[in-house]
Amino acid sequence: MGVALVTGSSRGLGRVIARRLARDGFAVAVNGRHDDADLKTAAEGILAEGGRAAAFAADVTDRRQVGELVDAVTAVLGPIGVLVLNATGPQPEAPLSGVDWPEHLAQLDFFVRSPVLLGHAVLPGMRARGHGRIVHVGSEVADRPPPGRSAYATAKSAQAGLARAWARELAPDGITVNTVEPGFIPVERHAEVPEAERSAYQASVPAGRLGTPEDVAAAVSFFASEEAGFVTGQRLLVDGGRSLG
Repeated sequence: MGVALVTGSSRGLGRVIARRLARDGFAVAVNGRHDDADLKTAAEGILAEGGRAAAFAADVTDRRQVGELVDAVTAVLGPIGVLVLNATGPQPEAPLSGVDWPEHLAQLDFFVRSPVLLGHAVLPGMRARGHGRIVHVGSEVADRPPPGRSAYATAKSAQAGLARAWARELAPDGITVNTVEPGFIPVERHAEVPEAERSAYQASVPAGRLGTPEDVAAAVSFFASEEAGFVTGQRLLVDGGRSLG
């Protein structure tokens, strides 16, 4: 099946995506910012299921570390055929008056700078092979920005535009670029979200439930597959119909 690099996959949504791609038959490069227990456990979980995986610590907003990451993955697992751009950072809430340019740059680092750096690192190989899959993990906030999340929503909107531009340019090279845009998907970092807030969000979802990481992983799995070879430049909302209003 080839090799898939999933950024930000030591925990949360990324870990479940990595596990799904391993079950699909990919050798998975599990990535986290730090060489910690979460990163090791994520890779070991795949190995325990009979999959192929290795752990790679790297800050994917740093040019040097991105280059070293791609070189290391290629040396250990093989050339990267699938790139899943899932890494994220803190997403502080603040009113517009409290959000200045540094706050915007912090979000753009993860959702624009990191994809650009990783794209530059993997595209030569994908182009040479005439095949590649790039999947951005976006967010519903690109279309439904809540109050207090202007920097995050702006960066996610920029990421969506970046993905569409890449899709148009890379299609002749056999490389597809698509975006999966989840609604609110509770993972470890949402442990402090009050139950009342979760319930209010769920009430706005026509499907009547909150999404799961497995729902998102299934969408990523499709875009990464051979069956999706004629699908590019698309944004797939995984939100239980919430975008319908």
